[in-house]
Amino acid sequence: MKKLLLIIAIFIGFQINAQHTISGTFSPAKDYKWLIAYRLKPGTQSYVVDTAIKNGVFELKIPENATAGTYRLVYAVPQEQFYFDVIYNGKEDITLAFDETNGVSFFNSKENILFNTYFKEITDLEQQITHYYTSGNSNEKDFKTLTKELQTVQESYEKRSVGTMAHHFITSNKPFVPKDIPTVNAYVEGKKKHYFDALQFDDTVLQASGFLTDKLLNYTFTALPLKAMTDKEKEEVMNANITTVNDKLANIGDSYKMHLFYSLWTQAAASGYNLTSDFIYHTYLKKLANNNDGKKIIGQIEVHNRLRLGAIAPNIKWEKDKDSYSLSTLKGAENYILVFWSSTCSHCLKELPALHKKLKDFDTVKVIAVGLENETENWTVETAHLPNFNHAIALGKWESAYAKIYNIQQTPTYFVLDKDKRIIAKPETDKDVVEFLENK
Repeated sequence: MKKLLLIIAIFIGFQINAQHTISGTFSPAKDYKWLIAYRLKPGTQSYVVDTAIKNGVFELKIPENATAGTYRLVYAVPQEQFYFDVIYNGKEDITLAFDETNGVSFFNSKENILFNTYFKEITDLEQQITHYYTSGNSNEKDFKTLTKELQTVQESYEKRSVGTMAHHFITSNKPFVPKDIPTVNAYVEGKKKHYFDALQFDDTVLQASGFLTDKLLNYTFTALPLKAMTDKEKEEVMNANITTVNDKLANIGDSYKMHLFYSLWTQAAASGYNLTSDFIYHTYLKKLANNNDGKKIIGQIEVHNRLRLGAIAPNIKWEKDKDSYSLSTLKGAENYILVFWSSTCSHCLKELPALHKKLKDFDTVKVIAVGLENETENWTVETAHLPNFNHAIALGKWESAYAKIYNIQQTPTYFVLDKDKRIIAKPETDKDVVEFLENK
């Protein structure tokens, strides 16, 4: 019986020890209420657990069967912006403190302390080398000291991290260490030439993290010549960088490759690099969209391209007094305002009359108000109060053709066009429309 009890006690103890926690604090405490943990996978993520943050304190109890890997802790929306990553190896509890200004700090996690200390030291040393050049320093001894320390730190952390998950990241981040003292241009070219030497794209630990994505984003958008360039010349270099990236991904599966190129496209589109985002889309993404997720991404990109700043607005047609009109043939204005609204939308019934009144002062502006409606009765009544607007109706409301073409998610939604019907602004409210017109 004693032996049996001992076995039971050991088994219970094992079960208790097998479950670990991620706990800590958020500051300022009043600004944070909840926390969600996701485990990253190659190109995607899966929910693990969530918890409340009470008075700035939280504890995530990671399930016993949770897989080791990189965990993404999301603390606000949008989720793709408000998060930080931790390494969870399934062998230790993690205690941390997150501060709005200083970011995240770790206390008792060997994995995360190694990871963060390494990257801080390497980044600091590389910044010192950059400062060596920008300050005009030409002392050979100073440069040799910096590069020797860079190599020593790298080798030290590679040895110290053996057997940890952090080792995958540290060895794949091995920096370029020049043997001689190159000119600043030669140093930049050397960093670019050797950028991929240590990267292991087939490492599943790296794929199930944000590491490879960040490395490719950094290479694509910052590995540029040290010379003045036009926007077009800059994007041509970026496109060449992307071609290099594709070569390095030759042995990577299409699904993960799709994720990486979509990340590059997202950054290019957000930065207004239309030549580069189009290059990524037409050269790679369209060919990689072999499943439903890929086709969904392609659909989202096509919406973006159709409605991005500088694009010619999709045509809209309407009738008035038995005559037919269209946006594409409308003339006589310096700016055109498209507003998608509904006669049953309370915000619309407040904003459109205010806009109608204010735009009486703008004789070079024409408005096309597109009613997203289920029936015509209310729309007919309300449009009579807005005689200076051109009125189109889209029956079917959210499922109507115009709602889908313009990706309308809420009413009212505004677009400002120039005289050539190109989209130049997407104001949030009627007041933003007027402010844009006054300041353009």
